[in-house]
Amino acid sequence: MTGPAALRQRRITADGVELAAYQWGASTAPAVVLVHGYPDTSAAWRPVAERLADRFHVTAFDVRGAGASHRPRGLRAYRMSSLEADLEAVLDAVSPDRPVHLVGHDWGSIHSWESVTGTRLAGRIASFTSISGPCLDHVGHLIRARLRPRHPDLPKLLRQAARSWYIAYFHFPLLPALTWRALGHRWRAFLTGSQGVPGHTPYPAPTLARDAASGIALYRANMLPRLLRPRDRPTTVPVQLIIPTRDFCVTPVLSYGVEHWTRRIQRRPIDAGHWVQLSHPAEIASRIAEFADHVEASSRCSPDHTTHPI
Repeated sequence: MTGPAALRQRRITADGVELAAYQWGASTAPAVVLVHGYPDTSAAWRPVAERLADRFHVTAFDVRGAGASHRPRGLRAYRMSSLEADLEAVLDAVSPDRPVHLVGHDWGSIHSWESVTGTRLAGRIASFTSISGPCLDHVGHLIRARLRPRHPDLPKLLRQAARSWYIAYFHFPLLPALTWRALGHRWRAFLTGSQGVPGHTPYPAPTLARDAASGIALYRANMLPRLLRPRDRPTTVPVQLIIPTRDFCVTPVLSYGVEHWTRRIQRRPIDAGHWVQLSHPAEIASRIAEFADHVEASSRCSPDHTTHPI
């Protein structure tokens, strides 16, 4: 492929590691940055990126520990602060003078929330589309408020807890990495058979087993500290929640109460499973573009986002 929609590769240095980034579209177009989840690489975004490339400058990158990016050792290297530093380096490299439309899936959404609700990247994010990855602090507050007898949401929270069994498993030594090495070759069959992911997609990457083993550090370094001691994390960034209604990992209950933290939010359910960007790339690209267009138009009408809820 040639022209503005062609894939381009580059390396970005961030907080002591090198990240592999992939870009599509004209550099003068509004910027969209796609952040993948666990145990994925940027390849999980390629079908969406190719559909956005005719109108946007699209960047997807392999997060630290995944794909062609460096794999630092130790849990400290996978804390939210390091992940946010990586995102800052990507924004500096691809859109230093203009806020980007940020999109995250799974862990890519979880650690993007850190930047969306923090001050480090204030003014650098024009909009945020979150797919199947809640803010861990918001979830911590959600659990404290609703995990009590006779609360109407208690059954849903308990069902979500049962589906999150693997998070506890990831805290065991050695076993999770050995499991991925033994069963990783079946991952594609699992996704095509149960998640509606077409067999011809460039996912999973050949590095799947190593990516999965490295990415376990994300859970160990961040889950318990944020869930047990949640911080107040409001945001003024416009947020679009795309909620796959057949997601077996992240059920809709984890998005309850997000409106408490932002006035500019819209919910858009979709009948799909967890890897919706692979099973429904056209619909996801369309929703990202529509939301970005809406935010850009609103910004032109009134630079003061906080006074105009979506």
